[in-house]
Amino acid sequence: MTAKLLITAAALALAGCSTNNTYNTYPEGASGRVLTSVADPADIAAIDQAVTNVYAVISGPAGQQRDFGAMRAMFTPDARLTAVTPRGLQGGTVEDYIKNSGPFLVESGFTESELARRMEVYGDIAHVWSSYSGTFGEDGSVRGINSFQLVRIEGRWLVQSIFWQAEGPDNPLPADMQTD
Repeated sequence: MTAKLLITAAALALAGCSTNNTYNTYPEGASGRVLTSVADPADIAAIDQAVTNVYAVISGPAGQQRDFGAMRAMFTPDARLTAVTPRGLQGGTVEDYIKNSGPFLVESGFTESELARRMEVYGDIAHVWSSYSGTFGEDGSVRGINSFQLVRIEGRWLVQSIFWQAEGPDNPLPADMQTD
């Protein structure tokens, strides 16, 4: 894969209770275990759904339009999306993402799915560490980790930021963030 293609893929890869809780959850079909489940199950479900919705809105085959209106509604007004790339940090606002990555998502097709997840919740903030596997174009693929920061506003969990990095030879996914 060329460096430009890898950078493009990395640039695409893109929840509370009153105590601090850490637990791992895994998407259906993935292996893993829940380490702790003391947080309110309704909050866990809402955070899970928020992350799942982000993966869904950016994913689809070539030619399929993405629902960027729905994407905007998943994020806070000042949300940021930032990739760590070989060239440094790249990213911006949700509008920047839609403008810069939207055409690629539709033209080339891009599907990203979650492999495993770690979650921490404290009051009205949540952090989700989510490994992913993505495919794009005819034969492109990428894996890495998305770091989601969410905030509960008026009872709804919204994404405040996503910070991600693609897997590389010097930074493979941790064993517990891969599937069997």
